[in-house]
Amino acid sequence: MVEYLIFLAISAATFALFGLGLNLQWGFTGLINFGHIAFMTLGAYTTVLLSLKGVPLLFSAIAGAIVAALLGLVIGFATLRLREDYLGIVTIGTGELIRLVVNNQDLPVGDAWISGAFGVQSYLIPFNTTPNLFVRLLMIGVLTLLTVITLFSLVGWVKTAKKSPSNKQEFVSRLVVGIILGLLSVAIYVSGVMGLYNYNPKAGLMLLALLVLAFVFWRLEFLVKSPWGRVLKSIREDEEIPKALGKNVFWYKLQSLMLGGAIAGIAGAFFAWQLSAIYPDNFQPQLTFDAWIMVILGGSGNNIGTILGAVIYFAYDALTREFLPRIVPLDVERIGAFRIMFIGLILMVLMIWRPQGILGKKEELTLGK
Repeated sequence: MVEYLIFLAISAATFALFGLGLNLQWGFTGLINFGHIAFMTLGAYTTVLLSLKGVPLLFSAIAGAIVAALLGLVIGFATLRLREDYLGIVTIGTGELIRLVVNNQDLPVGDAWISGAFGVQSYLIPFNTTPNLFVRLLMIGVLTLLTVITLFSLVGWVKTAKKSPSNKQEFVSRLVVGIILGLLSVAIYVSGVMGLYNYNPKAGLMLLALLVLAFVFWRLEFLVKSPWGRVLKSIREDEEIPKALGKNVFWYKLQSLMLGGAIAGIAGAFFAWQLSAIYPDNFQPQLTFDAWIMVILGGSGNNIGTILGAVIYFAYDALTREFLPRIVPLDVERIGAFRIMFIGLILMVLMIWRPQGILGKKEELTLGK
């Protein structure tokens, strides 16, 4: 159970990062991106190929984020001056183009060139060797600090809604979400402490993923509440207004696309580290639409909502994978199709009952534009 919780924590943190990049592009700026997986693919392959060349993991991951951001620059210059639907068409094509190029070209794996179809294996992973007791205790201390900060932040987030007596529904929503995320944080903390003390390399990767997620979330919250973020929201609502105020709308859109792509590139590094071996088929377009599910489910334009969407998605995935075969008498292939149909039904009901998502604001809804 401890190992399984650590696995789910890494997966949820990785795809929360992936979703945060998409939420910046779509939820805050209104950019339609159906090829978000392209940024993750470039981030993952750049990270592992550079690490096999002897580049330190930190610089490899940063390089992966930079390459993903450069892809956003190229896509932006090609499409952002056109209508939004052209951006959607180009991005979904770019995602598949990159995957097919990686699949059909030789890649510089270490000192040799190997066909991308064979995948990349045997690359370095952070904290893969067992550290001494002092380092393990230090890692536990960092995890404890991160958990305490998370719990205090959740309490403050809930209290913020309580100060507004006119919005009782939002307070109840925040209270329920805060309790769920708080209990989940405690469960992850207990599993992490056990995994770090009796050292499991995945526990070290989990700690790193949670730290990066916390840092990215913190800085994104600062950015979207800054004047820069307010310009992005105004572009989402009606880009003619910031144009009339003298803002360079194209440049702001480009910044959003590049920053969201860089965050997805970092998520690609963690995705590769968790898998321990990557193949082109690991980066199917379905992952982009998984991220869309997370953003829509939690509420577009809300970073906490995106993290909540990732948690709900992986909780649903784990529970249905474990318990559904015991309830529904179907074979493996039909069970897989049933799970996809059921989450589609959940989204349909959500769009009718609460189209803005669990934590989204109806006045900021972008789906109806």
